Amino acid sequence: MLTTIAMGQLPVVLLLLAAGTAAKAWTVARATEPGTLSRLGPAVLVTERWRPIAMLVCAAGELILLGGLLATGHPFFRWGTAAFFAVSTYVLWELRRRRPDAGCGCFGEVSAIPVGRRSLGRTVVLTAMSTGLVWLPAVPGWDMMAAMTWGHVPATLGGLLLLAALSPEIEEAVARLRHRAPCEQRRLDPVTALGRLRSSTVWRSHAELLSGTEPVDSWRELCWRFFVYPGRSHTGDAVDVVFAVYLSGRHPAVRVAMVGSDGRPVAGEPLGESLPISAGR
Repeated sequence: MLTTIAMGQLPVVLLLLAAGTAAKAWTVARATEPGTLSRLGPAVLVTERWRPIAMLVCAAGELILLGGLLATGHPFFRWGTAAFFAVSTYVLWELRRRRPDAGCGCFGEVSAIPVGRRSLGRTVVLTAMSTGLVWLPAVPGWDMMAAMTWGHVPATLGGLLLLAALSPEIEEAVARLRHRAPCEQRRLDPVTALGRLRSSTVWRSHAELLSGTEPVDSWRELCWRFFVYPGRSHTGDAVDVVFAVYLSGRHPAVRVAMVGSDGRPVAGEPLGESLPISAGR
């Protein structure tokens, strides 16, 4: 039973590797303007000069693993694939902590949506799927898929549906087809963004810090809408509580930071997700 499930996941893993490779290479090829990769991981974790190289190295790694899984049954490529997705999980976790405004870049520019639980959950699932491949017979992937029967289809479809549910890129792709414009260029009523903010857990967990219920300032930067509220820090100092709402997706990311009168982030008790605030308004 477990062997059947693991064998059914092989096409799913191969499909994700192929899609990731092609999307990353396409994004780098289209990145003709400076800053195009400035919001895509893992490129955001390196300097501007090395961002295209970082993206291409990641794509090359996926391509090598894809070819190895298809052409051989060697454990190196199976363990390597599991390690790749495990490391990806750690990188996304670190990216979410250090750059909560950046996307994972898993599928190039379409993965510009801030890293959330779904993206992290997807890499965890892919790590589990890849680990299952280790115990399959040492047969090349091509031969293994050729030997698949209808009994493997439920495992394959189940894996695809699970990954689809954990992929916010699908919603972004549908939105692009509907609006035919990237998120940064779409119009969205600030009232809608404010409603998304007030229905979020981030708002509820920080509402007690606010001195007023209406924002004193609001502005938009690319695909983020910022709202500023007067408030008090945990030490009682007057601060601006700045919320940032991502403007795409059914469950948009919401970030928060406290800023003092000097424009610098205020240290204090942990505030969950935080976002660096720019000076421009």
